[in-house]
This record gives sequence, C-alpha cells and structure tokens, in this order.
Amino acid sequence: MVDTLGVAVVGFGWMGRVHTQAYARVLHHYPHLALRPELVSVAEEVPGRAEEAAAQFGFASTTRDWREVAADPRVQAVSVTAPNFLHREIGVAMAEAGKHLWIEKPVGLGTEDARAVADAVAAAGVQGAVGFNYRNAPAVEAARDLIASGGIGRITHARIRLFSDYAAHPEGALTWRYERARGGSGVLGDLASHGVDLARFLLGDITALTADTAIFLPERARPAGATAGHSRAAGGELGPVENEDYVNCLLRFASGARGVLEACRVSVGEQNNYGFEVHGTEGAVFWDFRRMNELGVGRGAAYQDQPVSTVYVGPGQGEFGAFQPGAANAMGYDDLKVIEAYRFLRSVAEGVPHGATLADAVHSAAVLDAMARSAGNGAWVTVDAPA
Repeated sequence: MVDTLGVAVVGFGWMGRVHTQAYARVLHHYPHLALRPELVSVAEEVPGRAEEAAAQFGFASTTRDWREVAADPRVQAVSVTAPNFLHREIGVAMAEAGKHLWIEKPVGLGTEDARAVADAVAAAGVQGAVGFNYRNAPAVEAARDLIASGGIGRITHARIRLFSDYAAHPEGALTWRYERARGGSGVLGDLASHGVDLARFLLGDITALTADTAIFLPERARPAGATAGHSRAAGGELGPVENEDYVNCLLRFASGARGVLEACRVSVGEQNNYGFEVHGTEGAVFWDFRRMNELGVGRGAAYQDQPVSTVYVGPGQGEFGAFQPGAANAMGYDDLKVIEAYRFLRSVAEGVPHGATLADAVHSAAVLDAMARSAGNGAWVTVDAPA
C-alpha cells in the first residue's frame, strides 16, 4: 500500500513549476515508491500566480504567505523555490515545523545561511534535499563510477564549465538576482554552485583555490512589475548590477588533482554549455549537458594518440532505466528533477538520505565563499572545511 505525503511548493516561478511537475510525474517512473506526493498547497506572493498553479496542477489550496504553509498540518514536505534571500528564513521555519525539505541551491546567500538550514534540518530530524540536479544525469553517475574504479587511472586535472546567455541581453531586467542583498552572489551562486557540486561529486573535496570575477554589464533597467524567469525591461530606470557575471577559478583537490572552473551568465552564443573534462594517467572522460546521455571516453595503453569513443548510457547506469528502455534514447532536464524528487521522497520514506543533501550545500557554499575572498584579495585561499 502506498502512503500519501502532503507536499507544498513555496515560490511558483519557473523552478516551482519544475518541482511541481516532478511530483506529478514521479510515480509514473517509480511506481514502487512507498510514498505518493499529494499537492496540498502552493505559496506565491505575486497576485494570481498561485491560483493559476492550483488550476493547472490541482493544489488543494493557495496562499500568498509561506508562513501559512509552515502552520498547515496537512503539509509534511515542502519544496522551497523562492528567491535566494528567503531560503534561510523559509528553510529553517519549515524544518522547525517538522516539514521535510527539498530546497533549491545555493540555499541562501552564503555558508552561514546554508549551515543554518542544515542545522535546523538535523535538529528537527527531518530529511533535506538540495537541487544539484546535474549530478543526477545517468552519464554523470557513470563518469563518477569510471573515475572511482580507476578506469582512467589516477586523476591529474579537470575542467568544469558553465556558460550561458540568459543574462547576456543588455535589456535584461534588474531583478533580485543582480542585487547583493537579495541574490547574494551572481554567477557564483547560480551556475558555479553546480560546478562546485559536480567537481566534488566526481573528484572529492576542494582544499584551495584562486579566483577572478568580473561584471561585464554594470547597469540594467528596473522592471515595472513582477517578473518571472529572465525578463526584459527596456526603457526603465537604470540601476547597478551588484554581483558578478563571470568567474574563473583554479582548484586544488584533496587528492592532489588540479582543476579549472569557469562560469558566465552573459556568454553571447552559448546556451547551457555545461560540462566537464576529467583527465587521468590512463585516460579521460568528457560530458556535455547538451548531449546529456553521452560520454566521451578515452582509455587504454596508447597514451599518445589514444582514441576517444562516444558511449551512450542506458539501463543499468544511474536512473536511466526508469525513463527509457534502451541506450541512446534521450532524457531531458526535467527528468533530472524527477530523479531528484524520487530520491527526496525515498529519503523521507526510508529515513536515510539519498541524493544531494544540505551537507553538500554547505560544502558548495564554503567553496563559493572562498572564491569570493580570493577574487577580492587576488590570492590563493584555503577552503574552510565545514564543521
């Protein structure tokens, strides 16, 4: 018998919609899951948006005040997809109210925010999951297995890239994302946080780094009303962009490997160019999000002029078999969130974590804070290991 779990979504922009769709789909792909999510409540302060969500997806109730969700006894688990500056307050309140928590990265404005939410989750004895979705790609999990097994030898160096054009248009609206007080860091928290998580997931802890950041579009127009996603605001009053558009970073790992991480939100000509190249003493593995279900793998004894083959992931690798029956059938971005929902709900059902946790968010935030310090002083800095 499948038990019902009352869930709520706080913040119904694009990511709130993605979480909701994941809840709606999860039993289609994981019919033996012990919990069936029931859409109880949606909270969104923009007038009319929660009602639209309820009409489309069937939430039982709506509110403009997330505190009503925390007080609602029908709600047992909450997705927090609100802006970054609200993550700590909402996340802590939901945990203290005994709600299991699926929260989007970067979990606040820095390490202290992420740690506060992690501590609240631990103290309440609830489960906590974080939206580091790219690690859920079956090809990424296959790459991790290859690396961990020694399939490409001892890891020597890696490059992680996250280039996008979502903020490249000069008429892009000056939303909360570009403000320190509400968005925190810019491309660090948005894209580089995923890069840090991928680096740790594949290669282990980062111990030291040096970074450089830049703002390439220093002013944007203020929007006239509520915004969703990355809207434009031509002709509005100009205001300053307060956080970085670009970061590059040299990394040192605890294993002795070296790395390069580069991220940019204003890369004209780049759409979701996310990926990594990992090199070892006996081979290499390559992944590009735009070809999400493929790996480039080169290994053997040739060393020089060693060929690289394209490997298509299939059933038996990660969660691929829950979506497609055979290799080279495509999966997409939203499928990664369904996997995330499954692992969150499984964590709740079993009482043990599956997938990315609040501890991973704290580790990522510590590396991002180190990047900011290094960019400020121009020096190598040691990454503070989270307690």
